[in-house]
Amino acid sequence: MQLHEAREKILSSLTNRHMCLIIGECAVNYQGRASSVLPLGKRLVIIKADSSVSIHENRLIRPTNYMMDAKISCESKTSEEGKKQLILTAKKLKPHETITVKFDSIVDVQNYDLPESNDLRLSGSEKELNDALMDDLSFLEAGLKPINQQQVFRKGICDIVAEDAKGRLVVIELKRKQADYAAVSQLKRYAEQVNKMKGIETRGILLAPSIRKSALELLKSYGLEYFSYDFEVGERSKIKGIGKTQMKINDLFE
Repeated sequence: MQLHEAREKILSSLTNRHMCLIIGECAVNYQGRASSVLPLGKRLVIIKADSSVSIHENRLIRPTNYMMDAKISCESKTSEEGKKQLILTAKKLKPHETITVKFDSIVDVQNYDLPESNDLRLSGSEKELNDALMDDLSFLEAGLKPINQQQVFRKGICDIVAEDAKGRLVVIELKRKQADYAAVSQLKRYAEQVNKMKGIETRGILLAPSIRKSALELLKSYGLEYFSYDFEVGERSKIKGIGKTQMKINDLFE
């Protein structure tokens, strides 16, 4: 595919908020809290309607680079060696980050108008549900990446430890039944322990079908977060939907 044709399709996807799949020979440079460089190679770049960009190779589930809520641009340039390139740039101001993808050639670009859906349907036991959450936490929050499952702490075992888009650690507890004081206190202990051990800003998220009013008030006072599940318990457990039912009080633990 010619570079100018690829650019037109990419710009069309950005204008129409379509999902865009780009396959081509590219080098990737990231500058932000750290820096990284991927040498020239064939990769898949995905741009989504929520202004997220991810770069994938033919291995692993997770992208090698990604950025959420980015300002995305695409332009044609000529390198110092006189070679035409297509430059895809994704930028964020807070925190200041930039991903630059330089395409030497494009194999294909495809745009798709995909409807957004907030309906989550998972089935299986609580363990299987936990495994499913480990596979993909993006439906819970954009940029949320799982790090560890069934993390053993001095005061118990945490379901999931993750990292958010700002590099903060996130302790996640999944409850099959209504959450109470004990669940909130348990989550607070885990979050405090992670914060103390790692010295990194730490959040706590409680996932449950419902929560007692008194427990929700306690959770708010701790600066924790609660998401509700539409949870059916039977021979096969099922999550039909998920929603954040209270505003976040604090992003950080004091």
